[in-house]
Amino acid sequence: MVRKVTKAVFPVAGLGTRFLPATKSIPKEIMTLVDRPLIQYAIDEARAAGIEEFIFVTSRGKGALEDYFDHSHELENTLHKAGKNDLLELLRQTNMDSGAIAYVRQHKAMGLGHAVWCARRLIGDEPFAVVLTDDVVMGEPPCLQQMIEAHAETGGSMVATMEVPLDKTKSYGVLDIEEDMGAIVKVRGMVEKPKENPPSNLAVIGRYILAPTVMENLNKLKQGAGGEIQLTDAIADEIEEGRDVFGLRFRGQRYDCGSKAGFLQATVAFGLERDDLREEFAEYLHDVLAMRKAAE
Repeated sequence: MVRKVTKAVFPVAGLGTRFLPATKSIPKEIMTLVDRPLIQYAIDEARAAGIEEFIFVTSRGKGALEDYFDHSHELENTLHKAGKNDLLELLRQTNMDSGAIAYVRQHKAMGLGHAVWCARRLIGDEPFAVVLTDDVVMGEPPCLQQMIEAHAETGGSMVATMEVPLDKTKSYGVLDIEEDMGAIVKVRGMVEKPKENPPSNLAVIGRYILAPTVMENLNKLKQGAGGEIQLTDAIADEIEEGRDVFGLRFRGQRYDCGSKAGFLQATVAFGLERDDLREEFAEYLHDVLAMRKAAE
């Protein structure tokens, strides 16, 4: 029987330098996509997947991120007295119960593998999820829920994967496929950011379900590509040691909100999904495109 996944690690220690100067004073994860911060999308996806314990790997200067999930009693009382129950309910959705979130510090920026390793004592001997907030996925059911449902059948470790053009594979961890079963592929190996001759065009995105033995692999603290401790290497070690690793072709659209272009694309996509914004926003975008076309 496959053990249920109830814990998720959120590596949020990065400095967000690609979004300076905004990230000079606020964590990147608090930047808003339409009207919700990136971290809220990640938390909502994890909640929908049945995650009960949320582990944040943070760094210095992330206090605003911790405060975001705390109760704001003064604001709640003000909204209650004003009868603004819709806003009050919206606000309460951002609250987390006492003890549901744990915070651990990553004192040195040594890569994603090291960030995940920092949570080892809170994970123990359980399978766990890893969610990267830069990757926002629009899908139904949510991406992590799709993965947990598939993992209940396969066991082992699992990564979310999507097809990318071959010339873009150098920006991703790429899967070497042993068996293609459609939505699920069995993985023979993984290559982090191949400079040439990628084994496939299936790229890993920021959703993982990992066996606890991955933490044992990370204990070796080997430096990989870029001089960092790569999570990809620890997952590849699972395969070398005879344990199963799978990839799931998830159903949905992934947006790279770690880049400015991706963040803007996500803003348009999520804005057009909103019933209260769609008509006005679509009309504006139509007018902008018409003016650009006329100017040409």
